[in-house]
Amino acid sequence: MSNPATTQWPKTIPRLDSQLPYLRILFITIHVRDLDRSIRFYVDQLGFNLIFDSPIGGGRFVVVGPPDGSAMLCLAPAQPDYQSIGRTAPIVFLTENVVAKYEEWRTRGVHFQEPPYKPVWGGLFASLEDLDGNSLKLVEYDNLSRELDAERKSLAEKIEQERRAAQELEFAKQVQARLFPQSLPQLKSLDYAGLCIPAREVGGDYFDFLSLGPQRLGLVLGDISGKGMPAALLMANLQANTNNNCCASSIRTCPSSPPGRRARPRHASPERD
Repeated sequence: MSNPATTQWPKTIPRLDSQLPYLRILFITIHVRDLDRSIRFYVDQLGFNLIFDSPIGGGRFVVVGPPDGSAMLCLAPAQPDYQSIGRTAPIVFLTENVVAKYEEWRTRGVHFQEPPYKPVWGGLFASLEDLDGNSLKLVEYDNLSRELDAERKSLAEKIEQERRAAQELEFAKQVQARLFPQSLPQLKSLDYAGLCIPAREVGGDYFDFLSLGPQRLGLVLGDISGKGMPAALLMANLQANTNNNCCASSIRTCPSSPPGRRARPRHASPERD
């Protein structure tokens, strides 16, 4: 039988702290009279998923589960007298380290029927009972441990990427705040102020106060379509172009040099007669 723990079983997000071994219910066994009839009931009538259906020994290993959630039901043929139907069947737990769980639970006074052992189908197995005699099983697969390590690594990388993205957004927010006017041109006839509070960390709203000469002021107000980083980039481009055009316009309107004298380039060497 192929390893059911690494095929179609529902996945759960592992803890990043792996000091305590991963543990969840793998499946709960219930006894039924007719496997095919029960499959039709759970799948067609209840809307469960048929997760696993494979021959094993002289029978079948059938697992169904609801569309949401990780607790699975293993459908097992009942004994001919049907006395097992309706009675508690073994509850199977999935862990990445049976030995660690075995030692941990033993130190808490849990009694195991036998120490961990390897069954013929592979993996590692341990059996115990609760206080009422209900059978509990611990199961471990090597592939599961490798998958958990890969998932933990992927989750850690995702968290780190999110942290960096948040850090970069905070930096972008500070940079954008400095693009808005840091000082106000003074006017005798007007008191004014401006403030921008973006809906997100950064945005596309833009305002500016441009000094156009003595007692002349340019007011700029803009709203870039959209939100977030794309709008913020367009806003930064608009701000740079607006300020550059304003500076170029101011230079063109400056008084020219007196007639008869040619402006000498700065840092140029004196011309010889």
